Amino acid sequence: MNLNMKLFPLIADNWKMDGGVAFGVVPKSIWSRFHKADDLNMINITTRCLLIIHYKRKILIDAGLGDKRNEKYYAVRYREPGINILNSLDEQGFSADDITDVLFTHLHDDHVGAATRYNEKGLSECVFKNAQYWVSKTHWDWAMNPNKREGAAYFTDNLLPLQESGRLNLLEEGNQPFEQITLKIYNGHTRGQIIPYIHTDNHTVVYMGDFIPTQTNIPIPFVPSVDIEPLVSLQEKEEFLNEAVNKKYILFFEHDAANECCTVKQSEKGVVSDRSFKLSEIQL
Repeated sequence: MNLNMKLFPLIADNWKMDGGVAFGVVPKSIWSRFHKADDLNMINITTRCLLIIHYKRKILIDAGLGDKRNEKYYAVRYREPGINILNSLDEQGFSADDITDVLFTHLHDDHVGAATRYNEKGLSECVFKNAQYWVSKTHWDWAMNPNKREGAAYFTDNLLPLQESGRLNLLEEGNQPFEQITLKIYNGHTRGQIIPYIHTDNHTVVYMGDFIPTQTNIPIPFVPSVDIEPLVSLQEKEEFLNEAVNKKYILFFEHDAANECCTVKQSEKGVVSDRSFKLSEIQL
C-alpha cells in the first residue's frame, strides 16, 4: 500500500514554441484546431514538473529552464516572467533543500537547466543541495557527447555540477531505485529518455516528458520535429497507447499548457484522448 504518496504538479516555466516544431509533419490546418498560434506561429507551452512525496522521500521530476542563459536565449522562448520551479515549490510549502531526489527524464535545457545556478563566484552549482540526481546512463553518455542535431540543447554548466557533486546516479535500463515508481526507457525523442510510471493506490500516472509532450501529440503521426528518430517514436507511441488503454493509465503532460492529464480510449481512428482533468480532481 502507498497511502502516504502525494503528487504535486509544479509549473517551472510558461513559454512558447513554434507549432511546426511541436507537431512535425502534421499541417497547421490540423493542429491549429487545438492550439491558437500567434503571428510568429508560436503556441503556448508549459514545463510542468511533478513533486512526489512518498514516506521520507521528496522526488522532483525535471526542473525547468532556470536562468543561466543570456537575455537573447530566453527572448526567443517568450518565457513568462516570475514563474520558476523554486517559486512553485514555495507555493506548496517546500524549498529546494527539502528535495531528496531529482529525477531527470532527459537533459535538454528546458528539463535540467534550473537544477543548477551561478553562485557569487561565477561558478555553476547545484540548486538542490541535499538531493540525489538520477538520469539514465545511456542518456548521460549521449548528452556528454552531443550530436549536431541536439547539441544546442545540452550545456556543460547544466551537467558538470551534477557530476562534480558526487550525487549523480546513472541508471542502467531496468534499475528501479524508487518504491511504487517504475522507470522505463524510450529512445525516439532522444536516446535514453526515462518515463516514470507512478503507482498510486487507485491509478498509474505516467509522467510523459517529451515522449508525448501534449494531449494533441497523442495521435500517432503527431511527432515533434525535434525527435531524433521519428520512426522509433511512432513505434514506441503505438505500443504505449495500446497499453495505456488496456491498463487505464493517466497521462500527465509536461508541456501541455491547457491540459494537465487525460485518459485514452480506443476509437475508429485509433487511440484518442478521452477525459481531461487535473490530478487534484481525482482520488489517487
